[in-house]
Amino acid sequence: MAGMTLADIAAKLGAELRGDGTVVIESIAGMATAAKGQITFLSSSKYRKQLVECQAAAVMLKEADAEGFEGNALLMADPYLGYAQVAQLLDTTPASASDIAPSAYVDPTAQLGENVAIGHNVVIEAGARIGDNAQIGAGCFIGKNAQIGAGTKLWANVTIYHNVVLGEQCLVQSGTVIGADGFGYANDKGEWVKIPQLGSVRIGNRVEIGACTTIDRGALDDTVIEDNVIIDNQMQIAHNVQIGYGTAMAGGTIVAGSTKIGKYCIIGGASVLNGHIEIADGVTITGMGMVMRSIEEKGMYSSGIPLQPNKEWRKTAARTMKIDEMNKRLKAVEKQLAAKGE
Repeated sequence: MAGMTLADIAAKLGAELRGDGTVVIESIAGMATAAKGQITFLSSSKYRKQLVECQAAAVMLKEADAEGFEGNALLMADPYLGYAQVAQLLDTTPASASDIAPSAYVDPTAQLGENVAIGHNVVIEAGARIGDNAQIGAGCFIGKNAQIGAGTKLWANVTIYHNVVLGEQCLVQSGTVIGADGFGYANDKGEWVKIPQLGSVRIGNRVEIGACTTIDRGALDDTVIEDNVIIDNQMQIAHNVQIGYGTAMAGGTIVAGSTKIGKYCIIGGASVLNGHIEIADGVTITGMGMVMRSIEEKGMYSSGIPLQPNKEWRKTAARTMKIDEMNKRLKAVEKQLAAKGE
């Protein structure tokens, strides 16, 4: 889009303007590289010294950090949030599709809303419903009776299986698969017997899902992701998982079947959550967390051994293998002391 004046940006952000409001802002950049026509932000006071050499046309910052700064400024309580908002105002990301490509196949029984855009080689099967202003990128597959909400954007090669419901204003990155079979099998004397996955996936509004993530359909009931959830790249969400409102999950995380994650949780990257457990609202799990049991109270949880030089790690691992032996010896000593009345 074309640039905006600093005064217009201040009005849209509800920020206090100091300086020349007629300056035109064309893009956003980091403090070290920002130049004429660009706006930047200072979200942490520890980087305040960079203001001296900053060449940006304007800086978003807190009032406490603005003392002595003579350049154009937008004062706000949360400059990082301001960065996100300005990035949206100046966003130049293209549509994932425009018009309806002649190579797309849309079943005659599918329902398309107004201003729907469908890219090349898309397949939309019988009974599917696509909401107003939705964008379906090239090579996407929309299965039978699936629903895509208004304003939702799918990038190229997203697969939405049958009966999946995807809400409004969602964003799904390339390569993601929603509604594939969950990992359900019975064993008959060594032979695996597949259990058809009869549930579906229900995803709320304003949900964002990263590239190459898999969200499995439920075995009987649905897999459910509530509104305002953000899910990173290359993640596995197994069948019948429930993820509460406002939860954020970083890349590489694996969630086993029938786990229930509460509202406003933060799950660090490469974490693993066991199946059939519950995570309370407001829980933070730091990166590479291994969650084997339910978490019943809000708070921050961590697991794993931090990186060590290999020589030290080998000693730690060797000692860890002897924990059971050490525990038995400790109990024996405690028993002896108790017998002596000490």
